[in-house]
Amino acid sequence: MAFLVAPSAVTLTGDLVELRPLEPSHRDDLIDAVEEGDLWKTAWYTSVPAPDGVEAEIARRIALREAGEMIPFTAVDASGRVLGLTSYYDIVADVPRLHIGYTWNRPSAHGTGTNAESKLLLLQHAFETLGVFRVGLTTQWVNFQSRAAIERLGAKQDGVMRAVSRYRNGALRDSVEFSIIEPEWPAVKANLEARLAKRR
Repeated sequence: MAFLVAPSAVTLTGDLVELRPLEPSHRDDLIDAVEEGDLWKTAWYTSVPAPDGVEAEIARRIALREAGEMIPFTAVDASGRVLGLTSYYDIVADVPRLHIGYTWNRPSAHGTGTNAESKLLLLQHAFETLGVFRVGLTTQWVNFQSRAAIERLGAKQDGVMRAVSRYRNGALRDSVEFSIIEPEWPAVKANLEARLAKRR
């Protein structure tokens, strides 16, 4: 098995949000996003960098893209405002499968439908263009907001991996693994489209 189309840096466009290939030129707008509400402090259990770490995080994700290990995107709303980051990662052609994650958005974007549409764009591209069989989504046990959002997508919980790594503060991290497989995609897509239709 293999991808129908090899994962690559593409632009994915919806009504509420556009996902653009991450570029170094996005640094200042991403710094503005993490500074909103001191996001990197309030979301200590996520992958949100501090303002002085944004440039290094951009470089890290772009290096992983060049190595074929990640496809990072910058999320931009319809007004052109940068919201945050998301990525494809854990890309495995043999199944084929990938993960969606390392996602964060500025606080004022929460509850606006942009994250739901981002997931719809990423999932649709993964299943319908790349030809994946499985999309994984991993979050932290303590990130109740993220877990609830993933469940609302229609993803199924595969299990909890206990003490698999450490947070930046040294605490042990438990991760929760979810997945959507290809036969489930039509129902997941219909659910997301119905949710987004209420915002249009």
